[in-house]
Amino acid sequence: MSDVASTDRERLASAAREVINGKSANGKAANGNARGAGNGAGNGASEEDRQGWRRRVMHAFEWFAGHATRGAGSPIAFASAVGVVLLWAVTGPMFDYSETWQLVINTATTIITFVMVFLIQQTQNKDSLAVHLKLNELLASHRHASSRLVAIEDLDEEDLKKLAAFYRQLSELAERESDIEETHGLDDALQTHVAKQEARHDLEEEIAAELDSKARKDRRPDDAV
Repeated sequence: MSDVASTDRERLASAAREVINGKSANGKAANGNARGAGNGAGNGASEEDRQGWRRRVMHAFEWFAGHATRGAGSPIAFASAVGVVLLWAVTGPMFDYSETWQLVINTATTIITFVMVFLIQQTQNKDSLAVHLKLNELLASHRHASSRLVAIEDLDEEDLKKLAAFYRQLSELAERESDIEETHGLDDALQTHVAKQEARHDLEEEIAAELDSKARKDRRPDDAV
């Protein structure tokens, strides 16, 4: 019995060492099965905490960047900047226009400009994304608009040049039609142009037929007399 007990104690000790060292034989299986409920909930909670922390940091940065860029474009910020420059210029004779005096304004303006570049870029990226989403919503909701133009900003420059050439061709077609209000879609522009020409030709034939029929009716009383 003592041998069995010692063997069991050795097994428990070995299992404990493996768990402590992170080398348990049932590590992967335990994460998926036996320990799935406990560790799964813990990992899920920690992942949610990380995502929540990241979201809060991004929200705080966006809030700061938005207020900083709006404040930098305000009259108060401009007046403050002019005041600082004037104060620096007035103190020139006090410091004999030394290199240190010049270095102060150069360093200050360089640091402010360096920081503002990132804040302004972040605000512009957000505004640009919002504008693109609004335009995509208009393109997606309009029945005659081409859905191929959604997310067109992701195309290469060569593809954009091809589309530009295509629209120049459509502009030439519209000029030939002498109708400034004529519009074409990307998908069916040429087909629409041909269909309009055919419809115009049919309308002209219909009008000519009606005029001919009316002229014949006007001649019948004279023929009867």
